[in-house]
Amino acid sequence: MRTLKILLWALTGSLFSLSALANNQEIRIGYIAYHPHQGPVLSNLIPEPEDRGFSGAELGLKDNNTTGRFLKQHYTLLSELAETPEQVNQIAQQWLEDGLRLLITNLPKQELTELNKLATPYGAIIFNAGSYEDELRTEECLSNTLHTIPSRAMLTDALGQWSNARRLKRWLLIKGSEPEDLAYAEALKRSAKRFGLKIVEEKTWSFDTDLRRTAQRELPLFTQTDEYDLVVVADERGDFGEYVMYNTWYPRPVAGTQGLTPVAWHRVVEQWGAAQLQSRFEKNYQRWMNSIDYAAWAAVRTIGEAVTQTKTSDAETLFNFINSDQFQLAAFKGRKLNYRSWSGQLRQPIPLVQPRSLVAQPPLEGFLHPVTDLDTLGFDKPESNCKVSYTVN
Repeated sequence: MRTLKILLWALTGSLFSLSALANNQEIRIGYIAYHPHQGPVLSNLIPEPEDRGFSGAELGLKDNNTTGRFLKQHYTLLSELAETPEQVNQIAQQWLEDGLRLLITNLPKQELTELNKLATPYGAIIFNAGSYEDELRTEECLSNTLHTIPSRAMLTDALGQWSNARRLKRWLLIKGSEPEDLAYAEALKRSAKRFGLKIVEEKTWSFDTDLRRTAQRELPLFTQTDEYDLVVVADERGDFGEYVMYNTWYPRPVAGTQGLTPVAWHRVVEQWGAAQLQSRFEKNYQRWMNSIDYAAWAAVRTIGEAVTQTKTSDAETLFNFINSDQFQLAAFKGRKLNYRSWSGQLRQPIPLVQPRSLVAQPPLEGFLHPVTDLDTLGFDKPESNCKVSYTVN
């Protein structure tokens, strides 16, 4: 009899749970990534985790469902890693035809632009959680698109503020020859001009030397020029930048893509409750949370916060609310974050980190702005031609 009662209670509980789930507001989110092959590099790099971004999105989903359980909201996540650019659109097309209208992406600029053309007629919202390209915030403005990953200009402006504040005003710029390196170098030059810094010389590392064996011999000669206060490096792939530190002609600090590095997120960020986010991520995925993970997490949490506030999953309503002054996101960076209405860029402080410590988190005190000091990082409204809005073709 006791066993029968337990079975009845279990059956009743299961039916109640199914009934409750059926009455929940269902919110479906799609996460899609494409990791193009970068080719061989000339240094001993620690490889990027294959699940970068995916894990951040999953953690954000867990956070959304923790809150949603009390609000009768239920979030589900579809995630795919495309093997080719063509597969990106094939996957997205299927999702869109199935009614999914919330997409988070870790895609290069070209694939993101193509996906936007596909998704706009459906009225889908796209969160860019992977491309740092400045053009997406200034000239190539994509409708229905919000950026949770910082632009390169935001990263280099953070470095420029710190360099100005520390009176390291003379830069030696060393850049690689890859397109991403050239884009980062242009961002560094813009930041130098913006914050009153001087580039004493700009050099391009165009050699295929294996610096694992020759760095102590070649880099001192390569960095011999007029005296400088700081060496700034633009080497996103990591061909040579790791070997610049401690091998320069003058004993000077190194910053940029290597050395003191501006990032969206890093394990050393622990203030403002971030330590609990870090520990939850490590417990679930057995590694550190990186910038791509954080951008994906922020996108999922943005959706959760907007659904909670508007009480709807309608894409147009969500986009207009997120891109308004009413939206605020608690994101473990010491202040409430929101989006720039003209470019769809998430305003956020930028940690400056070395491998084991946080050095600073711009915007720094003394860099003023008439609206918010967060807009001292990246492209302000007068500097951008964007006017991002919600569109259905």
